[in-house]
Amino acid sequence: MMSLSKERKERRLQSYDGMTMTRRGYNAALCGLLLYGIVANFIICKYFTDAVEALNPTAFLIGYLVCAIIGCLMSGLSHNPVISFIGYNLVVLPCGMSISIAIEAYGGLDSEIIVEAFMITLCITAAMTLFAIICPQFCSKLGGILFASLIGLILARLVMLIFGMYSIAAAWIGAVIFSLYIAYDVWRSQRYPLTLDNAIDSALDIYLDIINLFLELLEILGRYKDDDLFICSRLKAGCLFFGHIKIRHIKNVINNI
Repeated sequence: MMSLSKERKERRLQSYDGMTMTRRGYNAALCGLLLYGIVANFIICKYFTDAVEALNPTAFLIGYLVCAIIGCLMSGLSHNPVISFIGYNLVVLPCGMSISIAIEAYGGLDSEIIVEAFMITLCITAAMTLFAIICPQFCSKLGGILFASLIGLILARLVMLIFGMYSIAAAWIGAVIFSLYIAYDVWRSQRYPLTLDNAIDSALDIYLDIINLFLELLEILGRYKDDDLFICSRLKAGCLFFGHIKIRHIKNVINNI
């Protein structure tokens, strides 16, 4: 696992470019960015699903991966909030397009499964945020465990995808991991200097946690036809990849080069 030394972490926590914000302003910006990403995804699912479904699946998947990689690098490497926000959109908008097809496979936005998964995701997000506030010391110890667990989940998902295997246990494990990751990323977001750029980067981390938790819950709650399961699993693999390779982990690797 790639990680910064304690000394490098402390130097990084104390270094920043640009003006700092108040704690209230920083958290308001972070929450606003999360809300923006979720609303943007809702709009895509509501009005653009047919257009997304008309795209060539292979071309769409490649375009999604390219945009997400560029978006992660822009958000993670830049200290300019404008550039970071562009990177944020390069991840959020293509992710919304892939989610729109998965949601359609489950019956659309008005289906009982989608509503139930959304409400459970909302409750878990609120609970994990509260947990991060109440138990910061516990959350501070989760990073290495979660990163290793996610690598294992990536490999397990990849093997199942290649060999056409399926196990609901993987979805349950993923839901637990992403729930804990929400708490960890919320805790971590409060350790960085209170700048708009850091608010954007932290919002991207938490956004990916929430989206992947939602997808795991869909798999747990959903009932598929075989062809729908294949479509959702393939789209989910792309989202999971960027949920696992967290934007802050990319920045850690770059800092160690």
